[in-house]
Amino acid sequence: MVTASHIPYTVERMSKVDTAWLRMDSPSNLMMIMGVWLLKPGISYAAVRDRIAERLLKYPRFSQRVQVDATGASWITDTRFDISRHVRLEKLPVGAKKNPMPALQARLAELAMQPLDMRYPLWEYRLVEHFDGGSALIVRIHHCIADGLALISVIQSMVDGGLEPPKRSPKPAPLHGLEAAEDWMSHTLIEPLTVAAVKALEVAGDGAVQAFEAVGDPRHVLEKWLALGLNKSLEGSSEAARLAYQVLRDAAALVLMADDSPTRLKGTPGHAKRVAWCQPIPLDEVRAVSKALRCSINDVLLSCVAGAIGQYLSHCGDKVAGQEIRAMVPVNLRPMTQAYKLGNKFGLAPVVLPIGVSNPIERVFEVRRRMTDLKGSLQPLLAFGLLAVAGILVKPVQDAMLSLFSRKTTAVMTNVPGPREKLTFCGSTLEQALFWVPQSGSVGLGVSILSYGGGVQFGIISDTTLCPDPQAIIDQFEPEFEKLKLLTLMLPWGEG
Repeated sequence: MVTASHIPYTVERMSKVDTAWLRMDSPSNLMMIMGVWLLKPGISYAAVRDRIAERLLKYPRFSQRVQVDATGASWITDTRFDISRHVRLEKLPVGAKKNPMPALQARLAELAMQPLDMRYPLWEYRLVEHFDGGSALIVRIHHCIADGLALISVIQSMVDGGLEPPKRSPKPAPLHGLEAAEDWMSHTLIEPLTVAAVKALEVAGDGAVQAFEAVGDPRHVLEKWLALGLNKSLEGSSEAARLAYQVLRDAAALVLMADDSPTRLKGTPGHAKRVAWCQPIPLDEVRAVSKALRCSINDVLLSCVAGAIGQYLSHCGDKVAGQEIRAMVPVNLRPMTQAYKLGNKFGLAPVVLPIGVSNPIERVFEVRRRMTDLKGSLQPLLAFGLLAVAGILVKPVQDAMLSLFSRKTTAVMTNVPGPREKLTFCGSTLEQALFWVPQSGSVGLGVSILSYGGGVQFGIISDTTLCPDPQAIIDQFEPEFEKLKLLTLMLPWGEG
């Protein structure tokens, strides 16, 4: 069993972006990435505990706790670390054997609103040993540890046959085309712009705080920053100051997006969640439709999301014709060879979903058009920079800054491509892998799309005040795809 005596003591300063995620917890939304694995046959607690101790703790971050101070936070080794505190047995209520899935969903919803203990490393696994002929393994990890794509790298090291994390940065292979462009953006744009923005705001000091407090409309805050902090830094006419001015000017345009459509999915969230998911849709069928319509698999899936949400609102009695909602979609900003370093290195792209377009073919083409317009956008990069900026501000200022995005967003949505073949864990087959990303501020809807083992699965986590029945949205995904598939087959292929 792994205890503190087996772990070398380390101290490491937390990045500004990770600090922003650490401080983003609220009574309505905790910044946890949650997931569940459904495995068959069942596995034992001892096997899970030993595998996690053997593989997960090779990443030092998982044996470190957070220590907060006046200027931010640090990662320090937990001198009281005990693997049994982080890998637990979970018991579902009596009677759950007859109807196990709703009982598991209810427990996941409860755990989504239970904070992780800040005295220890911010993660845990919970094993339901006997679940529906197998086992269910629940995971909760605070977002300050890593983003979803980095955690995929961790997961790949935990499954049977998984590779150990690299001990040092691998020598980068020559990059070509799009990969080279992405690598250039990461190293040439992200780091200088973020550092410059942070330095400029540090020059502004209390001026940034006063700007937030002084203006009634927080949308003017970036303009105040330009007037207060950047004017000081521009006196030297340094390149860093010029870049800082540029990034904050462009960020102001991002922040000044119009507020999102006022549907029933927008409002003040409560303090309870619900989770739901559907059975996998065959990935080959999704791929066939995308090829036939000359669009991406992502376009097809986002179109189904838009259709499902539109159907849900329509069934609730709302008028959706011509309506659209905005979802923030994470965009990776690092080479995947560096994912093992953990942390958060992603931006956010605003994707506007045409929920009011009823024709599935028309809707998928509209999604394709909008996604094409987003390609090459600097908005994900700027969102990353804003999170770095938020990490140096006092929490009330960070909250005011990030609440801007809440008003402009109905949902957070992720689309993660997983392994094509099913994995095994402790000798059992990982039949289904589900996860949910956190929502921040007043956002009450999270949509997750995961392709795995030849299927595509949709999951939703929702605030019960804004969306009390997420299963009603989930139940529309497959019908929306079936309508799109049928209409695709009916198109006049080959006719002049």
